[in-house]
Amino acid sequence: MSSQIDTNQIKDWRSIITLIVFVITNVIVLFPFHIPLWIPRRIYNGFFNLLSYMRIIPPREPVGHEHHPTLHDSQTRASRLFIKVRFPMDLVTAPLIADLFLLAILAIGREEVHDGTVGADSIHPIDVMVFFITLAYIAISIDASGLIRWLAFKVLQRGGENGRRLFFYLYTFFFVLTGLVGNDPTVLSGSPFLAYMTRVSANIKSPRAWIFSQFAMANIGSAILVSSNPTNLVLAGAFGIKFIHYTANVIVPVVATVIVLFPILLFGVFRNTDLVPRKIELHELPEEAKLREPVNPNIPRNQPTSARHGQDETKEQREEREQLASLEEIMNPYLDKVSATVGAVVMAATLITILALNASSSSGSEVPVFYITLPAAVVMLCWDLTWGWIHRHDTRTIARGGVEKTEFDEKDAAASPEPPKAHIDDGNNAEDIQNEPTSHTGTTGTGAPESKKIEFQEKSLNPEVRPTLQSKAIEWYRWLQETFPTAMAVLSHLPYKLVPFAFCMFVLVQGLVTKGWVPVFAHGWDEWVKRTGVVGAIGGMAFVSVILCNFAGTNIGTTILLCRIIQAWVEIRREDATPISQRTFWATVYSMAIGVNYGAFSIAFSASLAGLLWRDILSRKGIRVGSLEFVRVNVPIITVSMIVGCAVLVGEVYITRNQEPYTG
Repeated sequence: MSSQIDTNQIKDWRSIITLIVFVITNVIVLFPFHIPLWIPRRIYNGFFNLLSYMRIIPPREPVGHEHHPTLHDSQTRASRLFIKVRFPMDLVTAPLIADLFLLAILAIGREEVHDGTVGADSIHPIDVMVFFITLAYIAISIDASGLIRWLAFKVLQRGGENGRRLFFYLYTFFFVLTGLVGNDPTVLSGSPFLAYMTRVSANIKSPRAWIFSQFAMANIGSAILVSSNPTNLVLAGAFGIKFIHYTANVIVPVVATVIVLFPILLFGVFRNTDLVPRKIELHELPEEAKLREPVNPNIPRNQPTSARHGQDETKEQREEREQLASLEEIMNPYLDKVSATVGAVVMAATLITILALNASSSSGSEVPVFYITLPAAVVMLCWDLTWGWIHRHDTRTIARGGVEKTEFDEKDAAASPEPPKAHIDDGNNAEDIQNEPTSHTGTTGTGAPESKKIEFQEKSLNPEVRPTLQSKAIEWYRWLQETFPTAMAVLSHLPYKLVPFAFCMFVLVQGLVTKGWVPVFAHGWDEWVKRTGVVGAIGGMAFVSVILCNFAGTNIGTTILLCRIIQAWVEIRREDATPISQRTFWATVYSMAIGVNYGAFSIAFSASLAGLLWRDILSRKGIRVGSLEFVRVNVPIITVSMIVGCAVLVGEVYITRNQEPYTG
C-alpha cells in the first residue's frame, strides 16, 4: 500500500498527538487569547536598561511598585518581585508553536517541513505565497491611488437618492471589483467607504445591510478568478487546473448566486427601511469644501486636536466637524490619475499574461505564476517610489505643514497672555526656557499646571537628549512616509500575517498526511460518495468546506487539508482499481471551490483573513460587529448562497461531464 494512503500509523502515539495538536491549534486560531507570563522585575528592568545603555531605546525609569493595602501580602510581594506580560496566542503564534512542538517530539521532521514549505504533490506553498503577496501589492497600490474610492463615489452619484437603486449599484460594483482585484483590496477600500457613507446619511439607522452585503460580495466574487483568492491558487495547483478552465466551471454557479441573492437580501434579510431607505438623505457638502482640493490620505499628518479647534468646542460641534470630514472624504475623493492609470495597466497586463501562459501550457503548471506577478510588482513598486520622489517636496510640505500648524496651535492655546520666548526653535530655546519665570501656578488651556508645561518644553527641546536607534527608526519611517507615501501605505497594508500562518498550516497538514490521518479522512469521504453519488458529493463537500473554514485555520487551512484528502481519495480508488468518474471528481473539486470562498461569510470572523481585516477596519471606524450578529446575519446569506451555487453546479456537471474515469 502506498504511504500516501497507509492508515496503520494512526495507532502510534505521535500520530495521536499530531491530530490533537492540529485540533487545538485551529481552536486557538478561532478563539485567540493571551497567556500571562510572570517575569522577575530585576530581569525585566535589567533587560530594558541594557537596551537603553546600548542606545537602542530612550532612557527609562525602572517599572516601580506602588503599595496597595487592599491586596494580600503574598500578592503584594509577588507584584513587587514580578511583572506580568501577555503573550498572544493567535493565528501567527499558535501554528508556529504547534510546529515547533511536533518537531521537538519528533512527530514531524525534515520531510514534513520541506513538503509543507517547498511543496509536494503539486501544492507549492512558496509559489502560492509569492504570487499572492506580489499580486496583492499591485491591487493595494491601485487602491492607494484613490481609484477604488473614486469609482465608489461615481457609483454613489449614479445611484442618487434612490436607496434601493444605490444598494443594487454598490452590490454589483463590489462583486465586479472583487473579481478583478481580489477580496482584500475590496475590503480595505470598500469597508471605510460604506462606514462613512452610512454615517453621513440622515436616515440610514444602521450600516448592517451595506457592510454585510459588501462582505458577502467580496467573498462570492473572489471565487471567479484564480488570482482573486489564494485558496483558488492552492486548489488549481493541486489538481493541475488551467485558470481559464477554473473560471469557466465556477462562473455560472457564482453569477447565479449573485442574481438570486440580491432580491433575498433587499426584500428579505434587509427589508427594514431603516437599513435600506427608499430615499437616502445625504448631508450636503458645503461649497467651500467642494472647491477644496482633496489631499492624499496616504500622507501622514497629525490629526486635529481639541486644542487646535478650541478648548471650548462642544460635543455637538465636534460631532459636526467629524461628520463634515467624513462627508468630504466621500463627496470629494482624492484620485491620483497617473498612478491609477499605471496600476490599472500593470494589473491588466499581469492577469492577461497569466491567463495566456497558463492556457497555452499542457497542464496549466509549467510556468509558476509568480514569474509574472513578481516582476509586475517590482515595476509597480519602482513606479510608486519614482512618483513619490518626483513629488517629494509637495508631500513633505503637506505633511510637515500639518505638523507645524498643530504644534503652533497647541502652544498658542496653552500659552500665558505673554507668549513664551522659546516659541521658535532656533537651537537656543532651552536656555530661554530656563530663564522664564517658573512661579506661575495657574493652569493652561489644557488644564495642566503652567510650570509643568514649561518643564515639558524644556525636556522636549533639551539638546543634550541623545538619539537612539528607536528615535532614528521613527525619524526614518516618518521621512519615508513623507517622501514615498503611496509605497509606504501599500507596504503597511500587505497581509504579512498570511505568510507564516500559511506555511505553518501547510506543515501541520503535511504532518497529518504522513501520520495516516488524511488517508483516514479520505476513506470516510470515499464511503460517503459511494452511498450518495454526485449530488451527495456536491452537497457533502459544500457543507464540510464551509464548516471547516470556521474550524480548520481559516479557508486557507481548509483548502490545504481538503486538497490533500481528495488527492488521497484518488489514490485509494487507484489502488482499488475503481477509478472515480469525471463527473464525480470535478463535482467534488468545484463544490469545494465554492465552499471555501463562500465559507468566509458564515459563522466566524476567523473563517478568512479577510473577515478579520473587515472586522478591524469597521471597528476603527466606530462600527462594532459582534460575533452573534455576524452569525445571525450571515447564516441566511450563506444558506441561500450555498443552495443556489450547489444546485446550479449539479446541473452543470451533469451537462458538461461524463462518466469516464478520472485519470489525474
